[in-house]
Amino acid sequence: MMDIYRKITSSLRAKLLTMFVILTCLPLIVVGLISYHKSYNTVFNNSKAATVMLATQLATEIDNVFTDTKKLLELEKNPNVLHFLFSQTDSNLDAREILQTMSSYRQTYQYDGVLNITMINLYGRGISERKGVFQLNKNALRNPHFDYLIQNPEAVLNIPPNDPSSIDPLDGFQYKNHNIISIVSTVKQRVTHEVIGFIIIDVDDNIVKKFSDNVIIGKSGFFYVADNKGNAIFLPSKAANHTKWLENKYIASIIENKNKDYVDSSEGKPEFIVTSPSMSTGWNIVGVVPLQEIVEEANSIRQLIIISVMLSIVFAITLHFFVSTRLTRPVRILKNKMQLAASGFLEAKVVLTGTDEISDLGNSFNIMIGKIRMLLDQSIKEQQEIKKSELRALQAQINPHFLYNTLDSILWLAQSEKKDQVVQMVMALSKLFRISLSKGKDWITFEKEIEHLQSYLTIQQMRYRDILDYEIAIDSSLHSLLILKMTLQPIVENALYHGLKNKRGKGLIRITAKIEDEDNFLIVVEDNGKGITEDRLQQLRKDLMEPHTPKETGNEVSGGFGLHNVHRRIRLYYGEAYGVQVDSIEGEGTIVSIRIPCDWG
Repeated sequence: MMDIYRKITSSLRAKLLTMFVILTCLPLIVVGLISYHKSYNTVFNNSKAATVMLATQLATEIDNVFTDTKKLLELEKNPNVLHFLFSQTDSNLDAREILQTMSSYRQTYQYDGVLNITMINLYGRGISERKGVFQLNKNALRNPHFDYLIQNPEAVLNIPPNDPSSIDPLDGFQYKNHNIISIVSTVKQRVTHEVIGFIIIDVDDNIVKKFSDNVIIGKSGFFYVADNKGNAIFLPSKAANHTKWLENKYIASIIENKNKDYVDSSEGKPEFIVTSPSMSTGWNIVGVVPLQEIVEEANSIRQLIIISVMLSIVFAITLHFFVSTRLTRPVRILKNKMQLAASGFLEAKVVLTGTDEISDLGNSFNIMIGKIRMLLDQSIKEQQEIKKSELRALQAQINPHFLYNTLDSILWLAQSEKKDQVVQMVMALSKLFRISLSKGKDWITFEKEIEHLQSYLTIQQMRYRDILDYEIAIDSSLHSLLILKMTLQPIVENALYHGLKNKRGKGLIRITAKIEDEDNFLIVVEDNGKGITEDRLQQLRKDLMEPHTPKETGNEVSGGFGLHNVHRRIRLYYGEAYGVQVDSIEGEGTIVSIRIPCDWG
């Protein structure tokens, strides 16, 4: 103790801290003790009143359900029912009318909880929704409930599921997954008021159980339904460990003395008990909750006072170490930014004021992130250039084969002394390769692309005069648009080699273009060749979505190599929203649509 006193008195910082804690906590403790004693009584009375009100409301809700259901007892006044129960002969007309009347009542009042309605006379002859017309094989009047109703014809019985002498008018008929509450009343003659039968309404006990299951008190409290002797009729799942409530002398005493609440301390832990009678059923709503939960709010106030004192002490200590906290704040900011960067967000940037070591560390972090972004961008550009080079190489693979065939055709024409055709083909070939080179440019005007295509088609038409016609219908207003070089020629080549060459007779290739909207325009290459089968068309579309060009083999989907090359070049240069789309009908032809953005140079 002396050591503690010496440490406090030897340091000015310790003195100020001790004085601050004492001056803050003592007033709170005094006010808290006074508030706790007053609030305990107030909270207890309010909680008790709220629990009683909840039990009364629950009893009222059950009464409302049974009152609505008992409207079905009005069926006893129906002439067809009276005739059916009084008569000893079968009458199909009466039975149909009764069942129809039951159905009308259901449609009018929407009785979801009613499982069955039964009418039965004193001789065991009856009718129900589920079984129709039936005859009991035993004397109905032996049932104590029927016997009671004979003696008290104005009474209405509510028989719970666990009643040992419950009525079973359907002779063993079972309700799957349902326990039933039977509402039983007499059917009397209009004039003599003599009892001629009974009406039984079978109700799903869930209409009562749902109230006891869904309404709770506190955390572990519950409501259940008991008869006037205190025996439980409906227990919620929360009451599984409270078997003493099945038969409880305290509950019976409370019900008998018509008390609304009671505190039971028979098993050590005080429990608050509240009851409320159900006027419609004669049952009682019983609520059971540990007394501790009733006064939980008062205990919460006590805890709040303790927490307030502790927080005051923590606040005083925090204030004392405020300076050290200011030093850790920049480190926390730097840590959060590093976590963002580690998760892949490279836009994280540290903004710190000051000229100390932590600020220098933040500046170094910003420089490091900038260099990482620069290296990442550089890597992406290098990968794009690699892909461009690969696509250029694929493009170049097409040219030698075409040049070989063209030169072979020129040689054949020269040997045949067809000078004009030789000149025409050489001029077309010259223009074709002049535009193909285009001083190494990737983009050329649409006009130049059309000239390149015309040169190609001129050469091919001279080679395949018997099978090829073509038509280029493009408005001159589109000539100044910029387009990727060698976009149309591979598409047209596919149309020729995979469409027209395998078609009997002469075919037509038609090229059109139009502005689709202010940002895009569409080029369509259409042929009337043999078309593509549905299976091959689906495979071709799937290949176009692949990131790599498919291998060009004789068994590949028609035109997949050239189409994929053009498609990948367009998406690489323009973005994923653009590219090639293929539509075809086998035996009729193929349409290739090329969508690219408008670029007027």
